[in-house]
Amino acid sequence: MNIAVIGTGYVGLVTGTCFAETGNNVVCVDIDKEKVEKMSNGVVPIYEPHLDVIFERNLKAGRLSFTSNIEEVVEDAEIIFLALPTPPGEDGSADLSYVLGVAEHLGKLIKDYKVIVDKSTVPVGTAEKVSAAIRQHTDVEFDVVSNPEFLREGFAVDDFMKPDRVVVGTESERAKATMSELYAPFIRQGNPLIFMDEASAELTKYAANAFLATKITFMNEIANFCEKVGANVDMVRIGMGTDTRIGKRFLFPGIGYGGSCFPKDVQALALSGQQNDYKFNILDAVMSVNEDQKTILFEPLKDYFKGNLKGVKVALWGLAFKPDTDDIREAPALYMIEKLLSEGAEVVAFDPEAMENVERLLGHRISFANDRYDALDGADALLICTEWAVFRTPDFQQIADRLNNKAIFDGRNLYDLNKMKQLGFHYKSIGRETVND
Repeated sequence: MNIAVIGTGYVGLVTGTCFAETGNNVVCVDIDKEKVEKMSNGVVPIYEPHLDVIFERNLKAGRLSFTSNIEEVVEDAEIIFLALPTPPGEDGSADLSYVLGVAEHLGKLIKDYKVIVDKSTVPVGTAEKVSAAIRQHTDVEFDVVSNPEFLREGFAVDDFMKPDRVVVGTESERAKATMSELYAPFIRQGNPLIFMDEASAELTKYAANAFLATKITFMNEIANFCEKVGANVDMVRIGMGTDTRIGKRFLFPGIGYGGSCFPKDVQALALSGQQNDYKFNILDAVMSVNEDQKTILFEPLKDYFKGNLKGVKVALWGLAFKPDTDDIREAPALYMIEKLLSEGAEVVAFDPEAMENVERLLGHRISFANDRYDALDGADALLICTEWAVFRTPDFQQIADRLNNKAIFDGRNLYDLNKMKQLGFHYKSIGRETVND
């Protein structure tokens, strides 16, 4: 099939590349001409495991191409995906200006039947708005479909190629047939292709992300309470997770969720509720708890230094909001950095992939190390904000030798408490006893 993907951000690039991998001809459109040129020359602009392999393969095969000229791709495209940004507006609601702007432009360009697919995460009612925007400028038949993405950063290629489910919002039989053909290679193992109305598909994405954010936040609340009563959150998590009604995923406590989806989508759903005279009390609580959770290790770290962080040098491991990505949007590490700098501390950071993005954001306000151990030299404590695999089994002797104090503040509960006791570290984690306090 001939497919156009408008927008080459995280969702658009993964979507276009994976559709090309199953034999479709895909043209990705972006207004950033410099970015288009780089991608056309084989440069993948984001870090996502395995994406570079299929990107290069399909670029060489001619099934994947890039342009900044939307006019040249619309005529041949049977399906047009809108993978455009929907950033929070001033009130936190999703800004649809990019989506609706492109929809109006498409209305002036389409000359025959097209399936136009909302791939962006959008509020309920967006499909109707997109249809209206297109209809202003054409009498040609078309269908607007909602097809939300369920991609986890760090696992996006696997999630797309082997989806748990594919949700398609349309009541058009013609669009259903087109989308069924398109997704047939991805659901051969029997995972469902679920058709529903457009509004339900739009809400499904928000509901899924809001639930997962709530599950994470609930576990963080339990972890915080564990510290008050002397319980061990690791044991509580295991006891909960073996209940099949709950499941073991998203029960790991830490310093809050971040990224491009959960913060934005929880806020947008809460505001959508307000606009429809409904108050999501639980989502208000989730956002409040998560905001506090991002810096929950700040006071214990400050207390360790007798309430004075001026001149204290903190080594920070992990800048991305989660491992296996270079995405720093709403990353808890950034919140901790701001708190530390505001108290006069120095920060030297290491992350396998996200340092360039943080340097663009913060400039020279913090320092960066070439290696995780180099970050420790002369530092007074180690703060862990992202659970990269490379941090899980470090050389603790090197950590002890390079740090001025054997002090680790672990926001991801990477290390065994008994081992930390044996090694003589001051070790503060989340929802567990503080070692050598």
